[in-house]
Amino acid sequence: MTESKPNVVIVLADQWRAQACGYAGDGQVRTPHLDRLAAESINYRKAVSGIPVCTPARGCMLTGLYAQTHGLFVNDVHLADDIESMGKIFGRNGYDTAYIGKWHVDGRGRDAPIPKESRQGFEYWKVLECTHTYNHSLYYDHDKTEPDIWPDYDARDQTRDACRWLEERSDSDKPFLLFLSWGPPHDPYETAPPEFKAMYDPDAIELRPNVPPEVADLARERIAGYYAHCTALDSCVGELRGTLQAKGLEENTIFLFLSDHGDMLGSQGQHMKQRPWEESIRVPFLLRWPAGLGTEARTEDAPIDVVDVLPTLLGLCGLEARSEMEGLDFSGHLRGGKDPSGGQALVMCLQPFGQFVRTAGGREYRGLVTDRYTYVEDLDGPWLLYDNEEDPYQLNNLANQPDHSDLQTSFHRDLHAMLNARNDKFLSGDEYVEQFGYTVDETGTVGYTFLYGRQS
Repeated sequence: MTESKPNVVIVLADQWRAQACGYAGDGQVRTPHLDRLAAESINYRKAVSGIPVCTPARGCMLTGLYAQTHGLFVNDVHLADDIESMGKIFGRNGYDTAYIGKWHVDGRGRDAPIPKESRQGFEYWKVLECTHTYNHSLYYDHDKTEPDIWPDYDARDQTRDACRWLEERSDSDKPFLLFLSWGPPHDPYETAPPEFKAMYDPDAIELRPNVPPEVADLARERIAGYYAHCTALDSCVGELRGTLQAKGLEENTIFLFLSDHGDMLGSQGQHMKQRPWEESIRVPFLLRWPAGLGTEARTEDAPIDVVDVLPTLLGLCGLEARSEMEGLDFSGHLRGGKDPSGGQALVMCLQPFGQFVRTAGGREYRGLVTDRYTYVEDLDGPWLLYDNEEDPYQLNNLANQPDHSDLQTSFHRDLHAMLNARNDKFLSGDEYVEQFGYTVDETGTVGYTFLYGRQS
């Protein structure tokens, strides 16, 4: 183990499902740099986004708190300025902190500048709240009140800015926390750079067996574009790692690649996120730290959640987490110790909204995922039960089937024990909206606002 504090680099992709990586077994998508990273990393192949939608998942990641506590259970709402969070903790422990890319926890409008007091302790700042216009997109450079523009594909420009920041401070004795947050591969799927789009022919895409025929053509079109984004981002991973290597920083840097949630892409006849199926809740999670954990690849089935990111990083860095933090510290598990989750992770939707409105099947839910099973209840009771080992594409719902009543009863008991321990009353979405004072439209969605009239 190294005696000096490790650096931390977090690379967050938006809506990148765990299944869409070469190292994860998808032979169609080209991710050579991530495959190489996986060959030197600890791969949590059963990692989950416990609340699989953008703002809520990011709130969990930044604070180590569940959505009922930090209050971000819908998109486009504000993370409290005085909350304990990642940038603040690392900053007061002597780290330089930098955030580049998508933020999406400010709630003042997707094109609005974010004041310094709302940046959660991050010092270097080239950020936009949210956009899905990936070519020539806006961002705010520190305290500027008018936006600048990333001239190229924004993820590539953001990565190069991160590389410049690393190069400029490579002689510093201070450790650093760099958070690089990309907008892709989130839709629109057709906007990846042309050289990457040319790699994928929609007609050649082989679909997962759980994509029904009625959405097959749309799914192929979307997946081809999605893969193009994935491969473009993979090249950015290579560029960033190249800079860390060239500057002699890689040995004592914790490098974490993950996503905020997945994407259904036609599986189960569904699209986008928020759903409790595998394509939505499973996310990539690769962690590499040569000085502290070695470079021997290891695959783990423990269901680490995005809410566990902050306490785990603090544990690896030897920094203290406050007692109210609700996520679990997996640092001991990374070092070969016990799985702190007991093999179960909680997944949830507090308020159906956006692309998961009630008219599209949206509903409140709570569930448990393990290395083998997925069990989910809605407000009316058991909804889904899958044996993911025997049924990896979740085609056979075992919920409420007599032959599996004992298994269902066991999961029901475990789920409600976990909810009771967390004082989660499993309320309706309307009750949470009222509790936190949000204004939503008839679909349950907070209105999106734009200062400059650009659509995201």
